Amino acid sequence: MKKFWHAGPPEMHTNGMFSLAGQSELPVVLLIDDDLVSREVTATLLTMSGYTVHTAVSGAASLKMLASARYRPDVILMDAQMPGLSGRELIAALRSRNAARIFIVSGSQPPQELVEAADGFLAKPFSPDTLHKLLDGHKQHPDPTLLDPQDPVVSTEVLAQFRKLMPEPAVRQIYTAVVADLSKRIEALASAIAKGDADEVRRIGHAIKGGCGMAGAIQAAHLGALLEASPAAEEDNQLDNSATLLRDLRTAAQGLERMLDSELPA
Repeated sequence: MKKFWHAGPPEMHTNGMFSLAGQSELPVVLLIDDDLVSREVTATLLTMSGYTVHTAVSGAASLKMLASARYRPDVILMDAQMPGLSGRELIAALRSRNAARIFIVSGSQPPQELVEAADGFLAKPFSPDTLHKLLDGHKQHPDPTLLDPQDPVVSTEVLAQFRKLMPEPAVRQIYTAVVADLSKRIEALASAIAKGDADEVRRIGHAIKGGCGMAGAIQAAHLGALLEASPAAEEDNQLDNSATLLRDLRTAAQGLERMLDSELPA
């Protein structure tokens, strides 16, 4: 049975289908397309196959959705040409807010720089089989990670010290500031990676290492140190690990947000 619901402001809507067979194994998809027909046809193809699909009519609408913890897509399909926020700017903004893989969808060949900024390209019109293979490939080949499973999101020792020195609201304010700053750094990092600016990547890594380290945000500080240590020589630095570190930083930031909600509720 197909189930539709609406969420958020009128400029966006969400479609989903609950399947009895293996829905939890299928990636959650965010589809961003300003064309009503393309958006609805693609969403219907996916929901009829059991995928959970969120749709947005613009880049700005998609970012509003990702600001809510309700929306955590595994794959983002975005049209290459949309009014307003689009292209590489939209990709950078999406990467700063979510760890999903991003695929460009277009009826013509998009600029090479746009394809390189994304994780792949899907040409319109496409068959259901082509779409399913793209999403199945995501499921079968999980993203690599440089997160150390032994690293906690936050040092319990540092958190305990803060709690001895100040009241809970003040501790929450510290970590709220850390999350906000990390979000800005991640957005800047995504832009630097898209431009291939290795010096800026290292600078941002240094800032993340220092700020998060002071707050005991161990995962994020460790990832910042890895970014700072990126090779300086152009021939050695292809920023290969930077995209992985960017995804890991988003994961670490989400972990900090969950810590705030559980340990330091407002």
